[in-house]
Amino acid sequence: MTTEQIISLMSQQGLRITEQRRTLADLFAGTDNYLTPKDVYEHMAQKYTGLSFDTVYRNLRIMNDMNVLEQFVFEDGIKFRAHCQEHHHHHHLICLHCARTIPFVYCPMDGASGIPDDFAVVKHKFEVYGYCKDCQS
Repeated sequence: MTTEQIISLMSQQGLRITEQRRTLADLFAGTDNYLTPKDVYEHMAQKYTGLSFDTVYRNLRIMNDMNVLEQFVFEDGIKFRAHCQEHHHHHHLICLHCARTIPFVYCPMDGASGIPDDFAVVKHKFEVYGYCKDCQS
């Protein structure tokens, strides 16, 4: 996603576009890597003195809830990256060595049984972790 696409998504959902949020959009548009909240905070703190970690984390959560960012849980903690460009429901294969992310169209929730009738599923996540072809050698 480009900076303008990220800003447009946030704006369409009613989020006020501040200078700090524009900087967040630039950061995520400019990297294919996963960023920890600490990575983001350290980047932002260089430009915005007095910025709190809570403010950064709250904005990451808001952007995740708006589907601007995607949150992934790795063994070493939560990381974020810009939402991928797939336009249909999909999940991800994630390499534990190089962090390459491969979208794939499969959903274990399709036809899922065993969910109690009194529970309404509103969203879910499914990632498969392993090693890509390049990292297996």
